[in-house]
Amino acid sequence: MPGKSESEKQIDPATAESFIAEKHIGERIKRLRLKKSMGLVELGRHTGLSASFLSQLETGRVVPTLRNLARIAMVFSKDLSYFFESEPHTVFRIHKKSDRVRLPQTGVDDPTYYFESLGYMVPDRHLDPYYAEFVPLKKTVEVRPHVHPGHEFLYLLDGELNIRHGDKTHVLQPGDSVYFDASTPHSYRCAGSVPANALIVTMHLQHMQQAATRTIATSGVRQPAAGQAALSGLDLRGAQSQ
Repeated sequence: MPGKSESEKQIDPATAESFIAEKHIGERIKRLRLKKSMGLVELGRHTGLSASFLSQLETGRVVPTLRNLARIAMVFSKDLSYFFESEPHTVFRIHKKSDRVRLPQTGVDDPTYYFESLGYMVPDRHLDPYYAEFVPLKKTVEVRPHVHPGHEFLYLLDGELNIRHGDKTHVLQPGDSVYFDASTPHSYRCAGSVPANALIVTMHLQHMQQAATRTIATSGVRQPAAGQAALSGLDLRGAQSQ
């Protein structure tokens, strides 16, 4: 039996309704309205649509025509396509303590610290959080400084920790934190007789540059392409590939 011509084909009403529901058009309109602190009556005055119709539209009880949707879009300086674009997925990941992997410092025979990635399940993450345990060392053991692009943040949970940044050494006590430019040579050393435990967050350079690019783009100034992603100062490439 020959197939139907284009003019004979019909869209299933249920499929059309499902498509509209998936786009959450009513919810998007409500978000735009509330962001502007605008009431239904005020939006109605701008669009020529009644407040009761707009209320039904926001709750999904009625389907807007393109003409009505265009009126609403113009009020909020949006293109009509805004209501049909796919919404970005919200990132939410729980990392159970029992699922984390404790890894030693890489590239050395006697590790000076152990670490656990706290964000290994998040794809394309903008930062890398870690739990690190710095073990007591003999005074004769030399800790090699390292560098990586981006910034780094450390919060000391317990123990005592020496951090060397450039040519200066600082002592951290429980509750102390430090934020610094990780492109300067830096190193950590447990300063007590018990391990020092800390939370560490490294910020990728490429995301910092992308954020700056987005900011400057609004002024029309061109920026160079973003650089390479930051390598963690804790040499955590193994944790990131889990």
